Amino acid sequence: MSAYDYEDLGLVAGLEIHQQLDTATKLFCGCPTAIRDPDDAERTFTRFLHPTKSELGELDEAALEESRVDREFEYLAYDTTCLVEEDDEPPHRLDREAREVVMQIASLLDMDAVDQAHVMRKLVIDGSNTSGFQRSSLVAQDGEIETSDGPVGVEDLMLEEESAQRVEEREDGVTFSLDRLGIPLVEIGTRPDISSPEQAREAAETIGMLLRSTGKVKRGLGTIRQDVNVSIAEGARVEIKGVQALDAIDDIVRQEVGRQVELLAIRDELESRDASVGETTDVTDVFEDTDSGVVGGALSSGGVVRAVPLFGFDGLVGREIQPDRRLGTELSDHAKRHGAGGIFHTDELPAYGVTDEEVESLREAVGAGEDDAVVIVATDPETAELAIDAAQARAETALSGVPEETRGANEDGTTRYLRPLPGAARMYPETDVPPVELDPLEVETPELLTEKVERYQSEFGLGAGLAEQVAYGRKMPLFERATDEGVDATFAAGLLESTLTELRRDDVPVENVSDEHLLDLMHLVEDGELAKEGVNDVLTAIAENPSLTAEAAVEEAGLSGVDEDEVRDAVSDVVERNRAQVEEQGMGAFSALMGEAMGALRGKADGEVVSSVLREEIQKRA
Repeated sequence: MSAYDYEDLGLVAGLEIHQQLDTATKLFCGCPTAIRDPDDAERTFTRFLHPTKSELGELDEAALEESRVDREFEYLAYDTTCLVEEDDEPPHRLDREAREVVMQIASLLDMDAVDQAHVMRKLVIDGSNTSGFQRSSLVAQDGEIETSDGPVGVEDLMLEEESAQRVEEREDGVTFSLDRLGIPLVEIGTRPDISSPEQAREAAETIGMLLRSTGKVKRGLGTIRQDVNVSIAEGARVEIKGVQALDAIDDIVRQEVGRQVELLAIRDELESRDASVGETTDVTDVFEDTDSGVVGGALSSGGVVRAVPLFGFDGLVGREIQPDRRLGTELSDHAKRHGAGGIFHTDELPAYGVTDEEVESLREAVGAGEDDAVVIVATDPETAELAIDAAQARAETALSGVPEETRGANEDGTTRYLRPLPGAARMYPETDVPPVELDPLEVETPELLTEKVERYQSEFGLGAGLAEQVAYGRKMPLFERATDEGVDATFAAGLLESTLTELRRDDVPVENVSDEHLLDLMHLVEDGELAKEGVNDVLTAIAENPSLTAEAAVEEAGLSGVDEDEVRDAVSDVVERNRAQVEEQGMGAFSALMGEAMGALRGKADGEVVSSVLREEIQKRA
């Protein structure tokens, strides 16, 4: 991709960070926030959702377009699913723990909290919420973070409910899982102060660090999502949804800038050609005897072929605007929103079984010449009409440049069309949840992760690398709890950041080991009831049978501690068996005998104790 002068292009970008909070219960009910396996669902129910008007009697354009796609939504319910999640009971009050965490986040972002949090309804009828809207509340405004390219303002901080998890797409609908619905979620919106891809990534990383500093955010794939708003001076604001990885943000911004630059170049070329978009028409007759599998398959099922001529578009529909994506891909995205499998266009035909003769007949049928392009859709009559109209509308926007819209992030850094930008008509007050007073003085500002790294080095003597691993790791809250309860910091850090990783690489299912298991295990070692050498075996036993307590796992692994007399007897036997070697080598025999002594004790004794006793026994006989 070309290197761009972002200042010259007038790049303006902003972020919306969505982060799940790690609270005990959901935002508007007492259900747990644990993610379930869809196979554990006990029952299902279905809904059809339709848009409603705002208080001013307006319909949101994005919701209206979504409603044109007729789909049934199926929901997976579990033994923990309640009536609030099913939208059969009014929501409860805003969860207290979630309110406390979001106030900590407001403090870290240097934001001004509102006096009262009022819950609003945000219209969403894509099936991701059983109610047809998402509940959201403004908590704070007017914050700021620092980046190496200058400050970035933080416009607002929202507390809202997470959407249901999309499990399966079907031709006639979507299946959602209700385990995720209602998990407390914060949305952080920056001001459009970002002027380069690198600054966008740095701002996102800084906000991510601040969020993790609370120790109360969920970790893992899907628990944090970034939306990026991008525009250039002659382009338009585009909202890109669902960027999963922080390290993808700068590439997403670069790719979107490139897309807008190419669309503007296409606009200029179309203007120079005096291009226009024609009317849609039925061209089924052209393909009556076609050998094209796609077109012929549609016709044999009672379908039709609809076409639209694009005058002056020849060569531009197939022009690449992002890697492996063309203007034709944009038209296809719009057609797919209405159920079509995609489009064909004359910049790529003849191909796919469509012949030269059929292309010529197609051009003649719609009045297109050599300088023009033609787009066709082949499917059932109703879908074909909606899809070709959508492609026609998108072609018309190409005449003016870059359309404002919401797009989805692809894994390769490119984006795809999702829907129009939402408007103000999608928000209206939630009458079932009373407002709550917010007091910033009720919470303490958490210690930053960067500060934790420094403290772990100075207070616990951890190396810089290990200190950073622990501070930024998922087990940081457990490390803090363990050290507060007197566990040796170096041992705790090694267990959480090294031992668990090693076992995971050996295919031990350490995800089955709970924080309580780990804390109990650390205390057993601290109290001398388990040697450090036995930790791996005990963790493996727990991972394979999570119902075991740490104490029971020690017993099952045969690693109950031994006293010093038993250690001395075992070590003495080892030295005696190797008397000749000891008499000949003296302390030179230590390393070989240490391994044998530890093996004889089978991890029941601490290595330092065994080492000390072995040295004494060797000295006696040397």
